[in-house]
Amino acid sequence: MIVADEALDGRDAILASTGRHPFVRHSLPCHEPARGWRRNGTVCWLLAVEQGAIGGVVGAPDTAIGLVISLAAAGKVGAGRWVHLPRADPAPIGSAVAGYEDWDFLWTTDAPPAQPGEERVVRLTEADHPALTALIDEAFPTSTARPGSPQVRGWYGIRDGDRLVACGADRTRGEVGFLAGLTVAPQHRGRGLGAALTAGMTRALLDRYEMVALGVYPSNLAAIRLYRRLGYTGTFPLTSVRFA
Repeated sequence: MIVADEALDGRDAILASTGRHPFVRHSLPCHEPARGWRRNGTVCWLLAVEQGAIGGVVGAPDTAIGLVISLAAAGKVGAGRWVHLPRADPAPIGSAVAGYEDWDFLWTTDAPPAQPGEERVVRLTEADHPALTALIDEAFPTSTARPGSPQVRGWYGIRDGDRLVACGADRTRGEVGFLAGLTVAPQHRGRGLGAALTAGMTRALLDRYEMVALGVYPSNLAAIRLYRRLGYTGTFPLTSVRFA
């Protein structure tokens, strides 16, 4: 049994209960069914999706933990699925947790300052998939953004002559543009390509969405400084929990 003050049916109800929080606007696909529960102002939701995270929570960390414990006890979270929590120690959830990671969801509603080399950012096509795979394998082998992934809507990149030297994925799922898998070839780092790629992609997605976001690990201080400089000032610290 899920102990809650209110059950929420559908995306619109969940968005309204969270004040249209940027992370919820990102997390809830526009045409996917969703269920939610509210307890003491904290809102939890679950999605009927086959891939990626199955749900999340916005609100007080202690209440979030309690809601997730209720969901797990009710058998609502499948094995190996992820749920995003506001930054918290997941230890109280107990042995149901197989792993977790802390990360920050950053967002902006403003176009970034122009960056040197930004004009080199281009939209890539399916013909670029072999080059994308080679670059990601070399520079970011742990990336979950991969050519052919159903979660990726498109790719952007920077070339040096005929060679692809930087790339990033448009992994938008809701109504917030989302940048993922930002990658620069090792031998081309330190030349501003990361800033150019991020700025170019942000500008392109702001043409379609009123807000653009990305994720970053809190230990990656250099990347955080770059994203702040490019206007990503909104922050929501998260702990993503994977269930056994």
